[in-house]
Amino acid sequence: MNVEHLIKQMTLQEKIGQLIQILPSVYSDDHEDVITGPVAQLMKESGITSENRWEIGSVIGINNAAQARYIQSQYLEHNRLQIPLLFMADIIHGHRTIYPVPLAMASSWDIEAIEQMARQSAFEATVSGLHVTFSPMADLTRDARWGRVMEATGEDVWLNGEMAAAFVRGYQGTDLKNEGTLAACVKHFAAYGAPEGGRDYNTVDMSDRELREFYLPAYKRALDEGAKLVMTSFNVVDGIPATVSTYLLRDILRKEWAFDGVTISDWSSIKEVIFHGVAESLADAGRLAMEAGVDIDMMSGAYLNHLEEAIEQKRISVGKLDEAVLRILRLKDELGLFEHPYRGIETMTEKAVHLAPEHRAHARELAEKSIVLLKNEDILPLSNQKIALIGPFITSTDVLGPWAESGKTEEAIPLIQAFREKGIPFSYSPGSDVEEEIDWEVAVETARQAEVIVLALGEASWMSGEAGSKTDIRLPKTQVDGLRKLAALNIPIVTVLFNGRPLDLREVERYSTAILEAWYPGTETGHAVYNLLYGHQSPSAKLTMSFPHHVGQMPLRYDALRTGRPADIENADMRYTSKYLDAPNEALFPFGFGMSYAQFDYEQLTLSHRDCGHGDITATVKVSNTSTVEGDEIIQWYIQDQVAEVSRPVKQLRGFNRVTIAPGTSIEVELTISLDMLAYLHPDGSRRADDGYFTLFVGPSSTEGLSAEFALNRVVKEIQHEHDDEKTSTSAR
Repeated sequence: MNVEHLIKQMTLQEKIGQLIQILPSVYSDDHEDVITGPVAQLMKESGITSENRWEIGSVIGINNAAQARYIQSQYLEHNRLQIPLLFMADIIHGHRTIYPVPLAMASSWDIEAIEQMARQSAFEATVSGLHVTFSPMADLTRDARWGRVMEATGEDVWLNGEMAAAFVRGYQGTDLKNEGTLAACVKHFAAYGAPEGGRDYNTVDMSDRELREFYLPAYKRALDEGAKLVMTSFNVVDGIPATVSTYLLRDILRKEWAFDGVTISDWSSIKEVIFHGVAESLADAGRLAMEAGVDIDMMSGAYLNHLEEAIEQKRISVGKLDEAVLRILRLKDELGLFEHPYRGIETMTEKAVHLAPEHRAHARELAEKSIVLLKNEDILPLSNQKIALIGPFITSTDVLGPWAESGKTEEAIPLIQAFREKGIPFSYSPGSDVEEEIDWEVAVETARQAEVIVLALGEASWMSGEAGSKTDIRLPKTQVDGLRKLAALNIPIVTVLFNGRPLDLREVERYSTAILEAWYPGTETGHAVYNLLYGHQSPSAKLTMSFPHHVGQMPLRYDALRTGRPADIENADMRYTSKYLDAPNEALFPFGFGMSYAQFDYEQLTLSHRDCGHGDITATVKVSNTSTVEGDEIIQWYIQDQVAEVSRPVKQLRGFNRVTIAPGTSIEVELTISLDMLAYLHPDGSRRADDGYFTLFVGPSSTEGLSAEFALNRVVKEIQHEHDDEKTSTSAR
């Protein structure tokens, strides 16, 4: 399709229409009765009429093939130029088959499995008529108070980028015209994951260095992988709402990164700049958004109501409008919609594709790889013990998590169902629901005759996700009360947690014999958790977001800058070092931490040479499985810049190996240390490495392992670190 020629045929109103995104209810004859409340008010303000609805460019919220086909057919009957609609939705961790929430998936450190999840999700979504998913979310997250951490992949800048790229590859494939592909929209640009106080939609204030070095790279990585759209964020950056930030959207995104895809506002975020205090009216807000470079207005009415007048009065140039329309039409062309407006829609096969056996199997496998073993005092895996199943999440199907838009809780497998399917004898009592006690005394009596208590606790899904910010990140009080009562029985307690954020688990850790962090595992929850409990799979997941001792440590990050008064400094007055009086500085469970039923020993860390100035260095480490069970280990490589022009983090992740090691065997893995791994943003704006000394760390987490020193353009000191030849072990301690 020659979209440049098509633009020349369009009226001003038709061009503006392409920039509008609206709900599908406008294409229902009784659409005014379908929606009530705040959404109805938005619809009223949007400027949609029975006539101009046939000029709109895209629809948000389609979720089934019949609806998509009906709306597209009705639209094409009325659209003068036969320009098809774009259908978009939030396909975040599955469409109908629901996989673990992204923060859980990230704990798998399995890039290929995440890519496959996105590919299967795209296949399910496209048969329902969708063209674009608002994923991946590449926001860096360091504050567990923020509810949307469940939708992100953690606190490390490099790992976030690699996972965002995997989402994009899975959704988009190699050609958007191919069957089962979705255009990916990376979000939320920019720095949405750093709101003050962890409160959603709140102010973001950071230095340009912090923004560019830690928050922007993951978005860039997704765009380098080919993501077709970018969504703006609700927050301000440097005092300017991101949705109207010329610095973010034109200077960085368009000029520096040469992004030529589509930009879209988040839900009504153009209108919200009025409340930020940078626009006097909706017309003013729309003008600012268009000047900044927002192509699609999602649900604010700014463009449809006011853009025509602004152009006629020459407050906005027709050129900027044409640029936006061109990008949108190019996306429709890349998706093949002009030739195949019903692209992918398969009404007859939709039912068979959704929840296909291979999709459910992968959902289970990914859940098994995502569940983190945080504690194990020789109780797991279970065998033939007499079991009591206790707690609100034994029977709950509220295990899909937020943003499972088309998923159905009644299709999720609860833990109790898996036990029944396997014929495992058990006694059962809920004790409480999520927030209110039912009867903990009955639960205690139920558990009294058991040899092991499996206690399923957690957050209701509404307690995290968008607008799910909290100042108290402990489990609800009734659940902790029940845990204490059960602990008084002196029967081993295996606590299984269902939640969407890192929690303050001090009391849970104190009273539990073992802890499995299951997150929200998705459709196959019960089967996945059961397989780990009984050792049919060995836990392998590692945290990508630190669990604090206390909410007062937030925001928390493993890659913090070093302080001038470290708590472990020698010969210091301990009062005047950087520490808390009432809590440790460190995380309760740090970034990269996760246990296994296998035991892994690290030894023989060697470097091919010691000066990166003489070429890439090959680092090698031997990892042995000294146990009697096969296990997967995630071997993590970190680098510290010892002295630099700018204060550098205590260490930064620079690579990992996810490997399967048979019992009684060893493998060697490598990391190639390149000059680029040592580079960082300097005050003059350049990105380069400083000459000097560096430390390489390798181990099972960010806090354990072996280390060795190397240099860049320096004579390497002949120092053998006392721990270079030591062994480091990780196991189900």
